[in-house]
Amino acid sequence: MGIEEKVLCSKSHEFILKNDNGSYTIGLTDYAVDQLGDIVYLELPEVESEFKKGETFATVESVKAASEIYMPISGKVLEVNNSAVDSPEILNEDVWEKGWLIKIEPTGDSTEKDDLMTYNDYKAELE
Repeated sequence: MGIEEKVLCSKSHEFILKNDNGSYTIGLTDYAVDQLGDIVYLELPEVESEFKKGETFATVESVKAASEIYMPISGKVLEVNNSAVDSPEILNEDVWEKGWLIKIEPTGDSTEKDDLMTYNDYKAELE
């Protein structure tokens, strides 16, 4: 089973993956990264920052465009992927394993995930 089968995706192209310890990993979907093209800059929040669902938590810039990245669920930042900040091109190489953005402790209720889609549903909606 690949990571794609375990993630939930938002309409704004972020994914969440539940970790064994109850935290969530958040990143951009492969589709979003493909649309952006070569990523040249990534700005991520500070650890301990808190965001509500739908708030902007990061900015990504590519050779084509700059985009805001939105929280798919509310949470407090536990960890930031500094490797991706230092070498944003790793998002173009591997969004799932190396190119994740942040890990959070969820702070909202479980209904926040109700509008998220499985990866297969997300891909189908793009077609």
